[in-house]
Amino acid sequence: MADPWIIIFGAGKILLEFFKLTWWIILPVFLFLIFSNFWLSGIRIDYIKSMKWVFLEIKIPGNVLKTPKAMENIFTALHSIYGSDPDWEDIHFHGKILSWYSFEMVGYAGGVSFYVRAPESARNLIEAAVYSEYPDAEIIPGDDYINFMPSVLPNDIYDIWGNEYVLANKDPYPIQTYPYFEAAVEEQRLDPISAITEVMSKLKEGEAIWLQYLMRPVGDTWKKEGEEIRDKMYARKKPDTSPSFLIGIIEGFFEFLINLVRGIVQEPSWSDGAKPSEDKGKTVTLSPGERNVLEAIENKISKFGYEAAIRFIYIDKKDEFTQLNVAAVSGAFKQFGTQDKNSFKMVSETKTSITGALLTTQSWFRKGKIYARKRAIYDAYRSRKFPKKFSVLCTEELATIFHFPLATVGAPLLKRVETRKGEPPSNLPI
Repeated sequence: MADPWIIIFGAGKILLEFFKLTWWIILPVFLFLIFSNFWLSGIRIDYIKSMKWVFLEIKIPGNVLKTPKAMENIFTALHSIYGSDPDWEDIHFHGKILSWYSFEMVGYAGGVSFYVRAPESARNLIEAAVYSEYPDAEIIPGDDYINFMPSVLPNDIYDIWGNEYVLANKDPYPIQTYPYFEAAVEEQRLDPISAITEVMSKLKEGEAIWLQYLMRPVGDTWKKEGEEIRDKMYARKKPDTSPSFLIGIIEGFFEFLINLVRGIVQEPSWSDGAKPSEDKGKTVTLSPGERNVLEAIENKISKFGYEAAIRFIYIDKKDEFTQLNVAAVSGAFKQFGTQDKNSFKMVSETKTSITGALLTTQSWFRKGKIYARKRAIYDAYRSRKFPKKFSVLCTEELATIFHFPLATVGAPLLKRVETRKGEPPSNLPI
């Protein structure tokens, strides 16, 4: 048996000779790829910096009786910001990307508030959509709450926990949405975000829970995957009946010989190379659970979609920091999940915790890695940067995880509008 080092050395020598002959092709291509990557990153950053944003606080009505369906209507209206995907020229010469919204739910010792950061051009659209469903709400330009916190965290006083959430399964599989939590009797309705607002309402001085729902309207290309899953469950998908390359050549040769002989007395006939499906006309019987999943997928792909991710940050003083509030919020997101459809999972690269097991490479330089992750997610939250990892959620799913709590929600520190605005009477003397 040959010495493996001789084999490795020989292979390296061949590669070196190959590079000597082709370097004038490989090197320019390699440099071009590096340059194009830096170029795209640079013009994209410039484009994002040129975007004008507006930060609005939404003060919810004092007596919200509408279900999350009202919020779904708002997200459907806000989808109109999507026109079409940027073309090749817009992407590579102007750095253009699709605009996005950042809906935010913020809890601290003073109460629970709702905000939205959006492109300035979409302000009128947001106000019209919200007022059409919640006429008694108030939308006002607000001071960005992140400016009341240090620009760099963690520091000597405060510590943070952070992570991002995306779907655990494929995008077409939906989470548990608000119709599941509804009941015919109003007093028996369950508000799916009440668990989160309840935790936020009980924060002590110095604590804060920030939830950022980043959402970017997209077209309907994402629905194709859902249609493929649906067709597969219905056994509509055509089986791959094409013969292999070698078998195809052999069958084609025999077919040629047969037609060559028959061609004397009749016109040759050629097959399309595919065998008839044995499953043609076969009826597929779905179990009740499978039918439920299928209906849920069809319901999701029938609605408008957003590329979306959730960013969660918990802030507290170092000497009082507790994981209980982190567990409470994480547990609240568990209620949206099911075993047969979809659920939320943490993006492991953003989670500000790393195993302390000594026998794993992940634990190497653990302290430095955790600090770097905390800095990264805090900076990403402050900049409202759209994450690299995201999922596609439909308007019904977005309305489930972000909506204005019902009046039956008992969180005492929800900031609500206690008075109603009205127009003056037409006959008022001036």
